Amino acid sequence: APVPGATIVAAAPATPTPAAEDDLSLIWPAQGALIAGFHEVRNKGYDIAGKAGDPVLAAADGRVVYAGSAIRGYGNLIILKHNNTFLTAYAHNRSLQVQEEQTVRKGQKIAEMGDTDADRVKLHFEIRRNGRPVDPSRYLPAR
Repeated sequence: APVPGATIVAAAPATPTPAAEDDLSLIWPAQGALIAGFHEVRNKGYDIAGKAGDPVLAAADGRVVYAGSAIRGYGNLIILKHNNTFLTAYAHNRSLQVQEEQTVRKGQKIAEMGDTDADRVKLHFEIRRNGRPVDPSRYLPAR
């Protein structure tokens, strides 16, 4: 029998939670000022200013899937794979401190900032979700 004064509330449908593959907790890979933001056509990531030799840090735990200079326009480049969804790229480095297949931890120094294949010393940083560049502001903490 119904209880007088009681109201029946339908359970809210469960909202799908993002799969762990979609979770990515990042830190800024360099300390310098943001000198160029994301633009789908002109700039597929962030450009961060710095001095030659400044540390470049892994933005999240991952595995080095590329370390070299064979990709035109990126200079000395490191690409980290974080899971089946996300990669991050770190371009224009003076020197690389990691090699392919190496596992890295968030905050670990992976390179030294430089100007290889660039007009000035900077870090070009990209986040790719399922191979497509995405706006880093959606994943990096505010600063």
